[in-house]
Amino acid sequence: MKGIAAGIGVVVLSPLLLAGTAMMMASSSEASTTASFSGCLTGIDTAEVTKEVTKLLDGASGKDVHIQGLDLPAEQIPNAQTIVATGISLDVPKKGQIIAIATAMQESRLRNLNSGDRDSLGLFQQRPSQGWGTAQQIRDPVYASERFYKALLKVDGWQQMKVTQAAQAVQKSGYPDAYAQWEDLATALQKAIAATFPNADKDESAKDTKDKDAESASGGCAPDKDGTSFGRIPEGSVPKGYKIPKDADPKARKAIEWAMHQLGTLYQWGGSCTDSHGPDPMGRCDCSSLMQQAYAHAGIKLTRTTYTQVNEGKAVSAKDLKPGDLIFSRGTAARPEHVGMYMGEGLVIEAPRTSKPVRITPIKDWAILAVRRVL
Repeated sequence: MKGIAAGIGVVVLSPLLLAGTAMMMASSSEASTTASFSGCLTGIDTAEVTKEVTKLLDGASGKDVHIQGLDLPAEQIPNAQTIVATGISLDVPKKGQIIAIATAMQESRLRNLNSGDRDSLGLFQQRPSQGWGTAQQIRDPVYASERFYKALLKVDGWQQMKVTQAAQAVQKSGYPDAYAQWEDLATALQKAIAATFPNADKDESAKDTKDKDAESASGGCAPDKDGTSFGRIPEGSVPKGYKIPKDADPKARKAIEWAMHQLGTLYQWGGSCTDSHGPDPMGRCDCSSLMQQAYAHAGIKLTRTTYTQVNEGKAVSAKDLKPGDLIFSRGTAARPEHVGMYMGEGLVIEAPRTSKPVRITPIKDWAILAVRRVL
């Protein structure tokens, strides 16, 4: 992302009270070295942006990726990816994701900054002193994105506003028109990044073909153990007294053990689960990538999404669960929205949803739509 980097100045935003709250934001002093950018990035080639974004996300060096308006692609694109993924996980419409990217471009140039005007930090230059969270929280791109979206969704009529108007309603900047310059780039980035996520655009009119095996998997029966004997299970912990059953298939044992090593790591929609303890939010797990990677470490290849994993292996009844079985819930049996792994003893390990960690829950809390045995 080198195109016009040298020619783009940075706007200094003055923090004011956020409407309806006591929150403030300001753009980074690290980025505020020149006067406001006087023009707009227009004529962005979305197809070209998509190609370049895909190239970087597939492992290309940032030096080989060029997008007009971005000069640090290796840092900026993953941050934009986190903003989009967080928006999708919170069911924020596409326009809201575009607003968020445009805002982060103006505030930090899509960099997770350690400092800024006064105590401003992170992608959106949120201020701990104004109630946005602790410095550590604000420096977490997922948390920062969530807080921005929550503030945006409280703005009355934001979906009917122009991008710059909606961003300004949240930021209350001294330069209310500054966000407009990034709209085309933000639109192209959102489209390119959303396309890399499985089922990001859910087609409500998609074929409703039912997998009869999946539909009948639960069989109207409940498993013998429901996990209540362990009492309350603190999130991210292993219940006292739990051990993987001795008769568990060796590959299921490996998958369960690997999944347990991810306990306590935060959920990330669209995350690959390849480095859940690392600094990149997109290395964290969502429900289906946790299943995919757990079984990959046991030598078994699974597809990426709940919609496809529900067709893996064979259907079994919920009353005949074995450790390692995949349990599906939410949505429908043919198109479930969530998946977890049965651990035996009435327990399930899962990556539940945004802001929650990988955790173990009792199976009594699951409305089972389908069960698949992939061994």
